[in-house]
Amino acid sequence: MSVSLEQLRRCHVGVDLGAARTRVFVKGAGLVVDEPSVAAVNTRTGSLIAVGALAEQMTGRTPHYIRVVRPVSGGTVVDIEMAQRMLRHLLGEKLRRQLRRKPRLRAAACTPHDADPLAQRAAVETLVGLGARRVELVDTLIAAAVGCGLPVEQPTATMIIVCGAATTQVAVLSLGSIVTAERLAVGGNAIDAAVIQHLRTQHALMLPSQSVRPLQLALRGTGLTSQGPEVTEIHGRDVATGLARTVHVDTAAVRNAIHTPLTSVLDGIGKVLRDCPPDLVADLADRGITMVGGSALLPGLDQMLRDATGMPVEIAERPDVCAILGLGAMMEGRIQPLVLNPLAEVAE
Repeated sequence: MSVSLEQLRRCHVGVDLGAARTRVFVKGAGLVVDEPSVAAVNTRTGSLIAVGALAEQMTGRTPHYIRVVRPVSGGTVVDIEMAQRMLRHLLGEKLRRQLRRKPRLRAAACTPHDADPLAQRAAVETLVGLGARRVELVDTLIAAAVGCGLPVEQPTATMIIVCGAATTQVAVLSLGSIVTAERLAVGGNAIDAAVIQHLRTQHALMLPSQSVRPLQLALRGTGLTSQGPEVTEIHGRDVATGLARTVHVDTAAVRNAIHTPLTSVLDGIGKVLRDCPPDLVADLADRGITMVGGSALLPGLDQMLRDATGMPVEIAERPDVCAILGLGAMMEGRIQPLVLNPLAEVAE
């Protein structure tokens, strides 16, 4: 763990700045913010028009002088000033006033595994700009494992897959630390893009940018499994004429298009298992893999991983908020480290 539990217990607020959603946990109040990481700006005046869900609804529907921006990309803050403004508006004046009353406000933030120093610095500066005197950084893999109830502090192996919008992180944990991990540049956005590209090339159909998730349209029912519907009806815009059009899409072809980006996830799981000590791999055969993150809800993805690895795969109870809930549990002192009893020296 990159920071001690004692330091986290002194923190007052925890933040998970994701590429898709921003979540804020306040000690004593729980999860207070769970909104899309989007902001709409008036380019003429520089003023912020909307943040969160309202700004996301504006995507693709704004006049030329309104720009919809995403200050977080791949779990990394790429626009510190805009991220600070977005967080201020998401928190609201009342909550910010309560936090300002803290004499020495401490904050904690989730960061992706193997985040480079610049990415860590951007996360720290974002929260310092909100008034935090000290910022602790916690690996997203550790926080997510704690949030879904895995016994990370025990000397047994637990494997977790964090399926985010921009990245997928795979790790084996033991004794409260990461034994081996891999971060892949494939997430829910890449899978959505594969579906959109398939519909454009095979059916000359363009889908709306964000009105509905195209993946859920194309894979309703049992999703990636072969028991799903053979044909799915999808509405969109014709590439050539620009008119609205409805097409009947072969679901099997969509499944094949989705499998292409998912092969890199399977390769990452294989690499993590190869780098893992044999004793821990033996534990994983019984415990299996736990999936968290918003993209873990992709229909049929868990079954695909079962078939590819031969290990049990389960989705966490609330996969989308596991990381921030785990961070909150550590801040409130609900997680206790494993106490090791040193061998007492026997006097001769």
